[in-house]
Amino acid sequence: MTTAESNVSPTSAWLMAARPQTLPAAIAPVLVGTALAVHDHVFAPLPAALALLGAALIQIGTNFANDYYDAKHGADTDDREGFTRVTQSGLIAASQVKTAAIVTFGLAIASGTYLVYVGGLPILVIGLTGVLFGWAYTGGPYPLGYHGLGDVFVFVYFGLVAVGGTYYVQAADTLVEGVPLSVPPEAITALALLAGVPIGALATAILVVNNLRDIDTDRETGKRTLAVRYGRRFSKYQWASLVGLAYLIPVWLWIDTELSTFVLVPVLTIPHAILVGRLVWREVDLNFALERTGMLLTLYAITFAGGLILA
Repeated sequence: MTTAESNVSPTSAWLMAARPQTLPAAIAPVLVGTALAVHDHVFAPLPAALALLGAALIQIGTNFANDYYDAKHGADTDDREGFTRVTQSGLIAASQVKTAAIVTFGLAIASGTYLVYVGGLPILVIGLTGVLFGWAYTGGPYPLGYHGLGDVFVFVYFGLVAVGGTYYVQAADTLVEGVPLSVPPEAITALALLAGVPIGALATAILVVNNLRDIDTDRETGKRTLAVRYGRRFSKYQWASLVGLAYLIPVWLWIDTELSTFVLVPVLTIPHAILVGRLVWREVDLNFALERTGMLLTLYAITFAGGLILA
């Protein structure tokens, strides 16, 4: 522990462990899914609020688990360029971080109780697998993040599942009677799933910057991310492809559906994407690029949600 780290207060240390700067990845899909619910006149405030709470708790629980298991596996070292990890730096005892992860995941499950009542078996499956994969991202016998599967998990769960699931619990609460054992056709739409694609793509782009930044230390510690497996150039093209995909979806929706030009509002964030892309491509201040990619996701989600409501 450095002198600066030893002066960190317990409250600040726990904030470091929770990593609130990652919360846009949890908030963005709920925002977009709720905007679609408003557009389709199935908005339900309580399910929307609980979906947001559950997503945030799963994100924070995953952050605690990552902090603990990355230190346990030796992936966090003094040479790492990222933000301070509380377990590796000794700011918080490893046992406390692990307990915090368990408690947070437990709260996430508890907050989803009403959503299971509304959405039935599909939401129970989504919630439990979300917690399971959040834990298994760096923990368990086959950590997803250590075998290049983190990108798939983030795209699916922070995109398709989170946006579609947010829409589903509101539509189910509004349109469906009883507790569903399967997904009622009237409670989900193709648009709700398609709207999850750009959100999942940009959430994954955040992970790509993180892995590009940590490529050298991850290689040394045996963490086989896609960046480690395929190299820096691959990661840069991956980032550009994910961001490009995010901007293709609104254009597709405008051309292929009855949505008005308001659905194109996210293209206003392209200048910001270009500025961040330059940082990523040149590998200049990747911690800043990581934050800016998170901001890109936030700006995109806000404009996309607003466009969907207006469209």
